[in-house]
Amino acid sequence: MCISINSVDSKSAAVFNEKLYDKVFHALIEDKQLVILCIGTDRSTGDSLGPLVGYKLSNTPIKNITLFGTLATPVHAKNLCETINEIKSRFPNPYIIAIDACLGNVESVGTVCLKDKPLAPGAALKKSLPPVGDISITGVVNISGYMEFLVLQNTRLYVVMNLCEIICRSLYQSITRAQRDVRLLKNDNVFKNTLR
Repeated sequence: MCISINSVDSKSAAVFNEKLYDKVFHALIEDKQLVILCIGTDRSTGDSLGPLVGYKLSNTPIKNITLFGTLATPVHAKNLCETINEIKSRFPNPYIIAIDACLGNVESVGTVCLKDKPLAPGAALKKSLPPVGDISITGVVNISGYMEFLVLQNTRLYVVMNLCEIICRSLYQSITRAQRDVRLLKNDNVFKNTLR
């Protein structure tokens, strides 16, 4: 199932944020380590969504998350497997939010999709890469169907930046709210236990 958000539809944004909050909240309740994996490369406009999201998130005050994939150190086809292995070795119980650009139909360009399943990175370019993520967030940057490599190379930066803003805003709002609510809940439980 895909929950989509469009930059001009505030109702879809509310539904998207609530779904993302719910996923993050339950992960934190289970004491999972939040890992945000932003996939892509800064060498292609259309494929730069992941690194741009990573760069922007690295400059926000979200605490207690681990971030992979920025403009300075992108995660792409050549180092994705290595990065997945690093995550597995560093975190015994990670909750991975995988983020990547994708191609779609004309009507879906400029939308963001949240799925309850792993990301299939490199699918547009027919690359065989391992699926990754407990949930995935994709931004539709351009139209699929023909010469995808050139389509990604000729994607408007405006579309990518707009998607980046939407994704970062949703992640910031959902994660900080979930962290606050879990902290309050756990503190409340500790307080109740001390009264027994």
